[in-house]
Amino acid sequence: MKTADFLKFMNKVQVYDLTQRLSIHTPPWPSYMPLGIQYFKRIAGAHMGQGANGQIITTSNHVGTHMDGEIHFHASGRAIGQVPLEEWIGPGAVVDISDAVGDYDLYSPKMIMDRVEVKTGDILIINTGYNRYAWDQKHSDELRYFVRHPGPNPEFHKWALKMKFKWIGVDCGSADHPMNTIIRKWHPDAFKAAEANLIAKYGAKSWDDYFPQDTYYQVMHLKLFPKKIVHAENIGGEINEIKSKRCWIGCFPIRGIELESAMCRIVAMLPPK
Repeated sequence: MKTADFLKFMNKVQVYDLTQRLSIHTPPWPSYMPLGIQYFKRIAGAHMGQGANGQIITTSNHVGTHMDGEIHFHASGRAIGQVPLEEWIGPGAVVDISDAVGDYDLYSPKMIMDRVEVKTGDILIINTGYNRYAWDQKHSDELRYFVRHPGPNPEFHKWALKMKFKWIGVDCGSADHPMNTIIRKWHPDAFKAAEANLIAKYGAKSWDDYFPQDTYYQVMHLKLFPKKIVHAENIGGEINEIKSKRCWIGCFPIRGIELESAMCRIVAMLPPK
């Protein structure tokens, strides 16, 4: 394709912003520092002539749409700024399973592959439907968003390794099931409800029988990050407009050479209508 034709084509490409809006009201992952913003100078504050607005922000890296980096859980991994740009962009799939999962439910590789073509080396973004409970949505529910969202079944991380995904994205608080994180201890009543759901819906004997914690505690972090398969959390924005499609996906985190994770902008691109 000639350069002129390429530019003409790209000018008509459909671009979807999959980034959650960021505010001082955006909740961080439980126990993390929220975003703080303050002005250190204002337009009218100059001694001579027109001044300028300037701000200072304080935040953890786990507020709003963000990419968990390798060194978030893997000490000898790469910081965010050490990852080449080509690993953040490329072909992939956005899959909508929102009609198939609810509170504490599990999703499987089959559930993904039944709805969209998934290829080795892809970027995979999962729409569980829980973006509708994000802080800025009509049905905002912080507990549901972080504590009750669906998560991967026992086979999912093995499939991710086999598929050699570039990275994975989810539209909820974590790529792990919340009951395979410390949230299990912080919300014991929620754990009881999750275990009851697991027994009734999936035929398990108990949570720990189905998910032995020496294997499945933070499995999407601890087992995948050493293999350079990281994930983005709190995806939102226009994700519901894509449904289940293959597309070109890009993540643009801050190029911080010491960052264990980073807030980022995520976009998906589809051909012109």
